[in-house]
Amino acid sequence: MRSFIREKKIFCGDHYREVDIFPYTDAQKSTSGRGKRSKKIKESPPKQKNLNDKNARRYLVQIGELNFGADPDALHVTATYSSKYLPETMEGAEKEISNYLRRIQYARKKAGLPPLKYILVTASAIGRDCDKPVRIHHHIIMNGGLTRDAVEELWRKPRRKGQKQGDKIGYCNADRLQADENGIAALCSYLVKQTGGKKRWSSSHNLKRPESRTNDGKYTRRQIEKLVRERPDRTFWEKKYPGWILTSEDYGVRYEYNEITGWAIYLKLRKKE
Repeated sequence: MRSFIREKKIFCGDHYREVDIFPYTDAQKSTSGRGKRSKKIKESPPKQKNLNDKNARRYLVQIGELNFGADPDALHVTATYSSKYLPETMEGAEKEISNYLRRIQYARKKAGLPPLKYILVTASAIGRDCDKPVRIHHHIIMNGGLTRDAVEELWRKPRRKGQKQGDKIGYCNADRLQADENGIAALCSYLVKQTGGKKRWSSSHNLKRPESRTNDGKYTRRQIEKLVRERPDRTFWEKKYPGWILTSEDYGVRYEYNEITGWAIYLKLRKKE
């Protein structure tokens, strides 16, 4: 099967982008318009909402970087359950966290803040003796504005008659989102790699979506095979993409082999300061 090399740039704001360099077959060429530099298009969200799916994991990182990676006030919130209020199902947990997000949104509106933007990951382990989820908890990446104390205090049940405030549902901790040389990839990787169980993710509808553009003339198959053999250091790639640096020597470039199509290279780049 004949193939050519396609470069695909995925734009995640002004500070972060990914570049895929991969073989493209003749069959794909006939419907994609080989030889042309495409216009920017919106990336489509993956259909799979389970983080066991590779495309879902990658998209989570991309929208995280695009919407929160450069926001100095963004928060990472962890919310757990006490034994008294532990939901029996993932669906019950998702209903509880949806109510919490509505309270956050109401508090933001009352304070005159922009609408809530968020990425939500709901995770759980599975009990040994049954399929009932245990240790259900939530991770939320959200835009800043409310104080950390205010965000934590809203993780409560509705107030009952005679109460000044509702019962705490469990432990809630809000930390300022900390980016490193890899952006917020470390946090996203942590959310993805927690041991066992199920991990579902969702997001608010007002998040920006990554854009992409393809170019079929920049690399040849022979060049890619040479790069795979030599594994050049970061200086090579940073000359290829002026104004950008690899997020790190290890995390920023990945070489991957497919028995049918051959070698592909995946880059993660950060804007040079």
